[in-house]
Amino acid sequence: MNRTSRHVVGTMNMIFWLGWTVIYASLAWAADLLPERQHPVVSKVIARLFSYHHYRQMMIDDSASSHSFDYYLQALDPNRSFFLASDLAAFEKYRYQLDEAVNSGQLQPAFAIYNTFIHRVDDRIAFALNPAHQKFDFSVEESYQPDRSAAPWPKTTAELNEIWRLRLKSEALNLKLAGKDAAGITGTLTSRYTNFQKRVNQNTSEDVFQIFMNAISEAYDPHTSYMSPIASENFGIQMSLSLQGIGAQLTTEGEHTVVVRILPGGPADRSRELWPNDKIVSVGQGSDGKMVDVVGMRLDDVVQMIRGEKGTTVRLEIIPAEASAGSPPKKLTLVRDKIVLTDREAKSDTLEITHEGHAYRIGIISLPTFYSDMAAQARDEKDYKSTTRDVRQKIEELKKANIDGLIIDLRYNSGGALQEAVELTGLFIDNGPVVQVRNSDGSVKVLKDHDNEVAYDGPLAVLVNRRSASASEIFAAAIQDYDRGLVIGSQTFGKGTVQQLISLDRFIPSAEAKLGQVKLTTAKFYRIAGGTTQHKGVTPDLIFPGDPGDSETGESAERNALPWDQIQPTGFSRWNVVAQFLPQLRTRSQQRTAKNPEFRLMEEEIERYQRERAKTTISLQESRRLREREAQEDEELALVNRRRALRDLPPLKKPDPQLEESAHIVMDLLLLSQPQYHGKVVEQ
Repeated sequence: MNRTSRHVVGTMNMIFWLGWTVIYASLAWAADLLPERQHPVVSKVIARLFSYHHYRQMMIDDSASSHSFDYYLQALDPNRSFFLASDLAAFEKYRYQLDEAVNSGQLQPAFAIYNTFIHRVDDRIAFALNPAHQKFDFSVEESYQPDRSAAPWPKTTAELNEIWRLRLKSEALNLKLAGKDAAGITGTLTSRYTNFQKRVNQNTSEDVFQIFMNAISEAYDPHTSYMSPIASENFGIQMSLSLQGIGAQLTTEGEHTVVVRILPGGPADRSRELWPNDKIVSVGQGSDGKMVDVVGMRLDDVVQMIRGEKGTTVRLEIIPAEASAGSPPKKLTLVRDKIVLTDREAKSDTLEITHEGHAYRIGIISLPTFYSDMAAQARDEKDYKSTTRDVRQKIEELKKANIDGLIIDLRYNSGGALQEAVELTGLFIDNGPVVQVRNSDGSVKVLKDHDNEVAYDGPLAVLVNRRSASASEIFAAAIQDYDRGLVIGSQTFGKGTVQQLISLDRFIPSAEAKLGQVKLTTAKFYRIAGGTTQHKGVTPDLIFPGDPGDSETGESAERNALPWDQIQPTGFSRWNVVAQFLPQLRTRSQQRTAKNPEFRLMEEEIERYQRERAKTTISLQESRRLREREAQEDEELALVNRRRALRDLPPLKKPDPQLEESAHIVMDLLLLSQPQYHGKVVEQ
């Protein structure tokens, strides 16, 4: 980590002018959006699905309408920086009408609120770009409240203007302290707000419909949602870890679509003609389709033009990153192919440790998500991607490497395919139940592993944290309930609900275009021991410090989360390999971590984060902000230097003390259960 250079404070009564000129005079109102032709019908279908098939069995009524009204306003203006209190008063007539709007398909209230929001955005951008408002004196002691989510709505335009004056002053001061001069600050803020306005004004009626329907869904639970056709397609890509296209990740920078990364093995990679930071300016279909200019086009639309069926052709005109100003675009032709997203698939490694004077090798399998190409599986493709298939292969490779124990790292794994959690558990047990699923009618289904084969029967630990959720929790809970292995880390997320993907096309087959999907909560997960993972998550056998923001994360922090409860346990046979040793394992780990300064540093980072979060305002006085920033940098630098000192030299990669301690715990388990087992003696 490099320490930011310090800036010398100049004349303290300096008056800072932002010379924004252009754009302000040419601002125009965005055209009001209206529901698309299919939205009334889709709304009524979604309303029926929510009312009759959600786990809560709850109608969309006045109570749901009131909650959704608040959620919709928060989705549009979460920081209360655009709407006025008078807008809220005008919207109040809709508070108990949104249920009727959704049930009848009369969506005018949602669009009326949204169109007002767009006008308020234009008002604020006009204010931000008006040079008459940009007169900042950084010697004056003022403060800015960055989080206004719980603040009152501003009552007058003058009050809102003052909020924005302080906001702009804070951003200008941040840029000044980062080393930008007056021209650089002007250019950055002008670009920032014109691009923001452009992104908002590029929103379509489908975007508004999705935002509104998800405000309705939030009245049910945090995981029920409506996904537009594009969102549905992206969700499918995440689940299958594959897509058909050219193999390039894109982003928007100003007016341009820019290449962020080239995916290994894809058409773009094989062509050796498209590189990171290249700008895509035109896209054409087939060998002779019209080239469509995409400068200024929203990213979703550009992506849809570039994606396509395997074997089809797409033509691009690009400006290479190294091209000089005024250079003509470069043309290239690519044949689309199936792209495998390898960055989210299972990965394995080994960790060599010295434990009680002996050398041991621990296998590590990191699993970012539970994935399965269900479409390929339905087509009976033999080589379809799945978590369990990949992990089985990794286990065989690690066994050949003569590992002494195995850690499954599920930190930051937010879940995925339920069946993969069941099948993955089956790699570590003979057979038996893995999870219980209770439906809204009270019926319970037990999902089982029917395969008697055990891929690995040695010492096992599952490493989790607060971001481990859903399928991760099912796997960790099953390993814990079977007493098959240790669960180590911090309390998991607590998402114990089942979502069903429902295509809306099946209800409206006559629709002219795809209609997207509903992700509907229809059931809850329960451990085979009886308690649900919902809300409480999985409590590890051995607890490590969490991440700084854990207290604000998890199901317990979500609105309208379904509660914890329990049902009858189901029959299963415990392995009895862990519980008897837990007191000794905890004592030994506590003795090691008490001596490990890395763990103390983690605790200090949590304390520091909590101190920073407790601050509700920031100073807009340059001299004071400099002092605060330098103090913060000194603290950060001290932490970094302490870590470096612990290891003598800067580590080549970030140390992972939790993973290392987990390896020692696995060895404790091995040696407690098999006292005669010893690794290679390490000479001191």
